[in-house]
Amino acid sequence: MMKIDVCFTPALYPFYHTADAVVVVVDIFRATTTMCAAFENGVQSMRPVATLGEARAYKWQGWLVGAERNVKRCEFADFGNSPFDYPTDKVLDKKIIFTTTNGTRAITTASEAYRVAVGAFSNLTAVTKYCLHHKHNVIVLCAGYNDRFNIEDSLFGGALVSSLLETGEFETGSDAAVVAYEMWQSQKDDMIGFINRSEHIWRLRANGLEDSVPFCLTLNTTQKVPELVMLGGVLELFPASF
Repeated sequence: MMKIDVCFTPALYPFYHTADAVVVVVDIFRATTTMCAAFENGVQSMRPVATLGEARAYKWQGWLVGAERNVKRCEFADFGNSPFDYPTDKVLDKKIIFTTTNGTRAITTASEAYRVAVGAFSNLTAVTKYCLHHKHNVIVLCAGYNDRFNIEDSLFGGALVSSLLETGEFETGSDAAVVAYEMWQSQKDDMIGFINRSEHIWRLRANGLEDSVPFCLTLNTTQKVPELVMLGGVLELFPASF
């Protein structure tokens, strides 16, 4: 029986890391939702970088760059961190550098796992199939906010726990997975009502960015699963084949 576990923040990840696990990184508001939307709209690849310095350096080299800090688009960037920033007419067949406050850092944190995939409510069913395909233990790595717990990523963790338990091929790996599962079971019928109590939704609203919230909480708008690949010593995301 395989195990599904949930790591609530990147700061806790060293206590969960195993080299043979599939890690599903989630940052619902908004990095992983945005990446899934970009791939659905035809992006060829996205290169996650942890720092603004790296993103600026790529911009100077002529790359297209998506960059955000503390919910705001960076002044030098071509795109921000909203799923609506990446329409097909702007991103089809493009390669994009991407950096965000929490999500891309979580991806690089997990880069030495057996597989690293990007998860969101928008690709929940596809991520479930991806995990079943690889037949390894799964860790949901919540990006959180500045290494702190947040509601929305943990709620997704519970949704994926529930989805994998329903297959009969997984069991919970720790108390964290049980708590996330119970959160999802109790709140799945009123996700927006529950999320309205979260810290991050107020950050979005304070900056006029709440328009993406319903989209970020909508299930299964894409079958794309961005997967991390090391190419020539550089981390890059491509749509997974499975």
